[in-house]
Amino acid sequence: MKIIWTPLALQRADEMTSHIALDNPSAALVWLKTLFAKVERLLQFPESGRMVPEAGRAEICEILYGNCRIIYRFRKGKVVLLTLRHSRRLFVLEGES
Repeated sequence: MKIIWTPLALQRADEMTSHIALDNPSAALVWLKTLFAKVERLLQFPESGRMVPEAGRAEICEILYGNCRIIYRFRKGKVVLLTLRHSRRLFVLEGES
């Protein structure tokens, strides 16, 4: 089992961390460390997330971390982190309308 971060997921993690750091740099570091710990947990429990409702596809799941949706695809022994979204924002699968 392995975890693959897409460039978009890494970009979103950086954006969220930078936003938190504007007010509290140490909290941003804690947030980022906890984010990576949440994602690493998927190595043991890849099916622990729920299906993303707006995607309507069983292989696209999410786990929640505060007000962040960690959206990933699980299949064939790997977890691919697709993106991070604020919990109020809908997820749209690229290439589909």
